[in-house]
Amino acid sequence: MKNFPIAIFALTLGAFSIGMTEFVIMGLLPNVANDLHVSISASGQLITGYALGVAVGGPILTLSTGKMSRKRLLILLMILFVAGNAVAAISTSYGLLMAARILTSFA
Repeated sequence: MKNFPIAIFALTLGAFSIGMTEFVIMGLLPNVANDLHVSISASGQLITGYALGVAVGGPILTLSTGKMSRKRLLILLMILFVAGNAVAAISTSYGLLMAARILTSFA
């Protein structure tokens, strides 16, 4: 660990966090459905919403931020990612949770 660059550690941690955000909800669908008073299939749409946000928002964000410095862009996207997850963590309605997941998926 002596010569391990902190940037590599940060990028690894970020990639792990983004992957967990996308896929961890699969195992929690019955709990999410019960807490939000929706069907399990409706709670499964939270996965679809995230995937659509990545598929649609990713290219748009890439095109619109092409001239921004990479360091600044990374910091802004991580702020977006943390904010979206914070809203998702405190959301009490299905709509708010879906909006938070879509916001997070743009990162």
